[in-house]
Amino acid sequence: MDSPMANLMFNGMTLFFKVRDFILPREEILDEVGIKPGFRVLDYGCGPGGYVPGAAELVGESGKVYALDVHPLALRRVQNLARKRNLTNVETICSDCRTELPDNSVDVVLLYDVFHGLSRPQAILAELHRVLKENGTLSFNDHHMSEDDIMAGITGGRLFELVREGKHTYGFSKLETLS
Repeated sequence: MDSPMANLMFNGMTLFFKVRDFILPREEILDEVGIKPGFRVLDYGCGPGGYVPGAAELVGESGKVYALDVHPLALRRVQNLARKRNLTNVETICSDCRTELPDNSVDVVLLYDVFHGLSRPQAILAELHRVLKENGTLSFNDHHMSEDDIMAGITGGRLFELVREGKHTYGFSKLETLS
């Protein structure tokens, strides 16, 4: 996630995700998160946008989905997807860490299948902590990691605590930090 993968590898990953999404629709996973109309959702490491249409539908016209990725091809795919489906509530962000979103402005962060590949996970968690609202949710899934590694990785920096374990995701809330 920290640096863009080769386009050929990205295209292969995209094909794999299409098969995965057919077998397990992303909406089943998003149902677990509790996204409501009007929410602001950040899909951090959005890839080709598998979660974007479902999240955009859940937040409705009054909400917003920010799709962030380091790979320009991923963002082009998300932009094309949004245009084809007339999703006017989707905005893309090209970054390897900083979102440029205001403090405490996001209701839900989707951090799916990217954490295992981050070279600076604590810097990214600090950024997600900054943009997440006080009662917001960091929704996490990474099938490349054991549950122990997930807990240590997400809660070890004392920025988040586990509040829910679902069938497909873990839900974390942000802890207050001393300034």
